[in-house]
Amino acid sequence: MTFKFFIITAVNLFMLYWVSPAQAGTFTDALGRSVTLKQRPERIVSLAPSLTEILYYLGLGDRVAGVTRFSYYPPEAAYKPKVGTYINLNVERIISLNPDLAIGTADGNKPYIVKLLEQAGIPVYIVNPRNVRDVIGTVAVLGRLCGVSKKAEDLANVLSRRIDRILDRTASLRRPTVFLQINIKPIMTVNRNTFHHDVIRLAGGENMAKDAPYNYPRISIEEVIRKKPEIIIISSMERGGRFEQARKEWQKWPVIPAVMDKRVYLVDSDLLDRPSPRIVNGLETMARLIHPEVKWAIE
Repeated sequence: MTFKFFIITAVNLFMLYWVSPAQAGTFTDALGRSVTLKQRPERIVSLAPSLTEILYYLGLGDRVAGVTRFSYYPPEAAYKPKVGTYINLNVERIISLNPDLAIGTADGNKPYIVKLLEQAGIPVYIVNPRNVRDVIGTVAVLGRLCGVSKKAEDLANVLSRRIDRILDRTASLRRPTVFLQINIKPIMTVNRNTFHHDVIRLAGGENMAKDAPYNYPRISIEEVIRKKPEIIIISSMERGGRFEQARKEWQKWPVIPAVMDKRVYLVDSDLLDRPSPRIVNGLETMARLIHPEVKWAIE
């Protein structure tokens, strides 16, 4: 009986090690920096809301020790200790959480903060996704970093297939001109150097402001009238903002094809603003709005 108990215990310990191996080694992040982990990270601080979403998507919520403000998805993330905003991080607060890994983003986290954390002995791994496909790559990379490679690869493959289905169905279609409004007052849009542009492109649309000189340019109503977009999509940065009122404002300008054809839409800004797995949901939403003629059966 004792020998049988010993065998069962040994097998269980082996399976525990096999399923959750210690993740150690040196990794190269998106900035070419070497990041050394002594073991699988168990206390992770996320330095941006999008990274929080990815960690939860990978099933690592129980290992998240701290998050930035506005990390409210999934809902349970909102209850984690806060370490400031991703632009203004609280170094002392991060150190007090005793993390064995911090994951940050090149787009927002200040380099001197990263250096301070490293001087405190906290490894900091930086990601830098620039388009929708990069987001999926980030899911796979963070999975390897945190010791859940197989799960991460499977999830990344599912996201990739969802994108491929949209591309297959829109490849031969005409690309209507899309004006994406990301702010109400002043009116702002996006150029080709943004995630939003990539979503419009993948969804089968033509970004009206792709050649604008700034990433997030202000734009006048007169310019929108002149460029005659066929579709207007409003995604305001104002959380819970005046979406419906903004949509009604465009009704004053029936000379715009999008208004004349009743193709002024609202979308949840979180689906487009954050380089997280939910951006694929945003892509699917955008594809339905841009190409309603397609029989979408997106899984």
